[in-house]
Amino acid sequence: MHKIERALISVYNKTGVVELAKSLHRMKVEIISTGGTAGELKKAGIPVKEVASLTKFPEMLDGRVKTLHPVIHAGLLALRDNPAHMKTLEKHGISTIDLLVVNLYPFAETAQTKTLERDIIEMIDIGGPTMLRAAAKNFHNVGVVCDPSDYHKITEELDKNDGTLSGVTLRALAAKVFRVTSQYDGLVHNFLEGSLSGSSVLPASVALNFQKISDLRYGENPHQKGALYLEAHAGQGGVAAAKQHHGKELSFNNYLDLDAALEMVRSFREPACSVVKHTSPCGFAVAKDAATAFKNAHRCDPLSAFGGIIGFNTAVDGKTAKAILASGFIECIIAGSFTAEALKMLKTKKN
Repeated sequence: MHKIERALISVYNKTGVVELAKSLHRMKVEIISTGGTAGELKKAGIPVKEVASLTKFPEMLDGRVKTLHPVIHAGLLALRDNPAHMKTLEKHGISTIDLLVVNLYPFAETAQTKTLERDIIEMIDIGGPTMLRAAAKNFHNVGVVCDPSDYHKITEELDKNDGTLSGVTLRALAAKVFRVTSQYDGLVHNFLEGSLSGSSVLPASVALNFQKISDLRYGENPHQKGALYLEAHAGQGGVAAAKQHHGKELSFNNYLDLDAALEMVRSFREPACSVVKHTSPCGFAVAKDAATAFKNAHRCDPLSAFGGIIGFNTAVDGKTAKAILASGFIECIIAGSFTAEALKMLKTKKN
């Protein structure tokens, strides 16, 4: 791409935006902005041209309409190597926009915390996704940033490459935009379809939204790939959200067994223990305390329990840890919590 000369910045999440704008201003990039973002940048002493001064229209309808204008979208969508496009921009006095920085209204978070439908509906972003998709479609000519975590590497690359971004970076940023906007639309779809009257209404399609936590050594078998994903905005935790205190990197099969072990015990109020091997239960017990529950569960099939996964719905204390260590080799333990004494004892086992 050519050198970035003009950037449009309009963000809901303002984390890091002032630092980004300062870097762009240092590179002599003209900055265009809207409403609250413009105010934040001006307060930091960064020169900003407001979108309304370009469109000749004020922000209206409580901010519902501000960037939905040909001056903005032609500046994003024009093909720089198409003479007819560039002639059209010149005819209408429109300047190209080389960098777009936008993040979206927090629809999912609002849907989880607000009860009034009108509050949730107001968090359906229109202008943001429209600009993002326009810029991403024209990624050969426009850099598009929808994630604050990318600000630092973008400014680093611009500094290194005299104000330009590589083709690889431009394509990766555009791909992220379409992932983010498709997930966003899926969340809105799920909310609206889920609120239809009648609990028996089943959706025509289901939009799933999972974020990769990490790659795994391999999949179910050594020749397969595997990765761990966490459902975005999930209401409760599971194995993907658990904290690993000790031991080697977990495998795909470890996670399957951990999930099975956790699901077996989580429905019980009294102390419960499960023993799982290759997703099959080897033992299960409910008792007055975790140590007794483990001992009884292990006795169900001590041979199959070797190298298995242990699940608890309660804390693992020193007494329970001592019983586990005395039982032979155990691959993993998942529990509501571990006492400091238990962790110290269990960490004597390297893996």
